[in-house]
Amino acid sequence: MKKINNSVLALALFVGIANANAQEKKTLTLDEAVQLGIQNSKNLKIDAAKIEEATADLLEAKNRQLPELKVSGSYMYLPIKPTVDIKLPGVSGAGGPEVHQVAYGSVNLSVPIYSGGRIKYGIQSAKYLVEASKLSTENDKVAIAYNVAQAYNNLFKANQSIKVLEENLTASQKRDETFLKLENNGVIARNDRLKANLQTSNLELQLLEAKNNYNIANINMDLLLGIPETTEIEVDQNYIDEGADVKTVDFYLNEARENRKDLQALDQQRKAAELGTKSAKAENLPSVAFTGGYVAADIPKFLTIYNAVNVGVGISYNLSNIWKENSSLKQSKAREMQLAATNELLNDNIKLDVNREYQNTDYSKKRIAVFEKSAEQANENYRITKNKYDNGLATMTELLDADAAQISANVGVINAKADAALAYRKLLQTTGTLTFK
Repeated sequence: MKKINNSVLALALFVGIANANAQEKKTLTLDEAVQLGIQNSKNLKIDAAKIEEATADLLEAKNRQLPELKVSGSYMYLPIKPTVDIKLPGVSGAGGPEVHQVAYGSVNLSVPIYSGGRIKYGIQSAKYLVEASKLSTENDKVAIAYNVAQAYNNLFKANQSIKVLEENLTASQKRDETFLKLENNGVIARNDRLKANLQTSNLELQLLEAKNNYNIANINMDLLLGIPETTEIEVDQNYIDEGADVKTVDFYLNEARENRKDLQALDQQRKAAELGTKSAKAENLPSVAFTGGYVAADIPKFLTIYNAVNVGVGISYNLSNIWKENSSLKQSKAREMQLAATNELLNDNIKLDVNREYQNTDYSKKRIAVFEKSAEQANENYRITKNKYDNGLATMTELLDADAAQISANVGVINAKADAALAYRKLLQTTGTLTFK
């Protein structure tokens, strides 16, 4: 019996711990959320691997300027006696020694002197591509920072909607209790009380939908940040005050030209392509290298060679270049044309993006003023309608409509402020200046 009680106690403790973990809450500012998102981003891990790959390509290019030193050796057993016929004057191969084994080895050194610039161009091109990979990573960080901000904004709006709906549902439920008493006392008709009950039911449905949206937004946020999806994130609403000072559109266009990492990465790729063209042209030039070597051989009872050292200069030239077209050169020039066109297109898209997000930011700020005015009007309308209803001068339908309009207007103000803050961050993303601390 005691053993069973211990098992029940252990199970209860486990369930308690599991529930505690399931209900874990974490308060995060927007900047903290962005930092977590960047730190745990799967895309950035892929980018890190691409940088490593580009760095390895750079190392390979640098290795081409270093000496090549090769060592080779061989031992062979000859089961059948070979025929040896020496043609040297005064020397006869007849009756020579039986040769059954041969051993030889060699060391060869090659130091590049001139390759038409292919090695130099390859190293510099690889450096540009490494820098392009790093800039692409920085551009992805800016995109991730905005994605996290967008998810954070959705979470905030869903949470605020829940708060407003819960407050109004509580008020509506209290009103239902009052109307029930009034109906029982014969002051109002049952139909009016049912209209109020229907309003409460609609609020309950809206609240369920809002909580569902919040749960989905919270899970999405957890996955973006790389934290357990059971974590409930509490947001800091101070971020909605961002973007109070918006400058002219020309300012943001200049910022984009100077700070867009994708534009800078493309510039590095174009430089690499130019060097690729030079390297392709150099394929038609000869290569010159300093060479050196050492050879040793031993054929027992017949021949021994050692200290056979050689030095010299080697020249290589592919004669087929005379009649073959340089396909690498054509490919490289086509790559340059493609990147030039991509650069023009990207610049046009940047202009469009900045102007569009600037207009959206301006529009979002103006929406706040309209929603605030609408909320003020809706609140005043509800107050007046409530007074009229209490004095028998307004119907139940008018009161419920005024209440619904008040709820919608108040939620609209909160959402408009959040959307304006997000629109400002989107504008910063298009200029490449969205910061992530």
